[in-house]
Amino acid sequence: MHKLIIEGLHVSVEGMEILKGVDLVISEGETVALLGPNGHGKSTLLNVIMGHPKYTITKGTIKVDDKDLTCLGPDERSLAGIFLAMQYPAEVPGVINADFFKAAINARREKPISLYQFYRLLDSTSKQLGMPLDLANRSLNEGFSGGEKKRNEILQMMILNPTFALLDEIDSGLDVDAIQLVAEAIRKEQRPDRAFLIISHYARLFDLVPPTRTIVMINGRIVLEGGPELIQRIDKTGYEFLKVDYGIDIEKETTSMNEMSIGICAAKETIKNEK
Repeated sequence: MHKLIIEGLHVSVEGMEILKGVDLVISEGETVALLGPNGHGKSTLLNVIMGHPKYTITKGTIKVDDKDLTCLGPDERSLAGIFLAMQYPAEVPGVINADFFKAAINARREKPISLYQFYRLLDSTSKQLGMPLDLANRSLNEGFSGGEKKRNEILQMMILNPTFALLDEIDSGLDVDAIQLVAEAIRKEQRPDRAFLIISHYARLFDLVPPTRTIVMINGRIVLEGGPELIQRIDKTGYEFLKVDYGIDIEKETTSMNEMSIGICAAKETIKNEK
C-alpha cells in the first residue's frame, strides 16, 4: 500500500511562515477532507505537496513511500503519482486541451498512446462529466466558464490516473447539476489504489463524496482529526468551538495567499547549516 508521508513541514512565503509543522500520512484507499478557515494554509499545503516553486520549504519532508520528493519539481512529483486539481485553473492560450492531455499521458508511458485509444478515452471521460468533446480542441481553459474549468481539472485527473489526487475547492463556482456530475465522477474514481485529499467549505460536497477521515487546519497546523461528524459540526457552528473545547485561538489572515514571490526548496540548505 502506497503512502503520502508529510513530516514536520514548515513553509514560508516572503519570509512569513505559513505552515508551522504539518504531520500527515495518507494511504491508498482513503478520502481525506481538509477543513479550516480561509488563509490558514490549506491551499498552501496542497500546492507545496505538488511542488509549486513560489513556496519555500524551510524544514520537513514530503515522501511517497521511501521516495523523498521534497526538492523535486512538479513533473517528477506527478510521475510519482501526485495530481493537483487547482482552485483557479490557469488559461494557457495556444496549448490545445487534447494535445496537453495526450502529452501528459505519454510522459507516463514507455510507448505512446495510439490516437484511437486516446480519443476513445477522452470521449468516454468527457461524457461522464457532461462536457462537449469540442472543448478538447480549444486552448487549455481559454474562454471556459468557471464550471468548465473545474470539470476540465477532473477530466485531467481521470485521464492521468494518479495515486494521490489533491482537489482544491473543486466544487467552488459550480451549480447544483455540475456539482452532482463532479461528485459522481469522484465517487467512481474512489478505489483501493487511490487516495484523495479534498478541500471544500461546503458540507454538501462531502455528503456526495463521503470522506473516510476529516482533518482541520488552523494557523498552519493540523489541530484536529475525526470523522464525518466533524464536518457536520463545523457546518452548523463554525470553528469557534475549537477555542472553547480545545483552547485553540484562530489567528486572522494577515496577507493574501496570492501575493507570493518565487521561492526555493530550502530544506536541505537548512539541514546543512544546522550541522
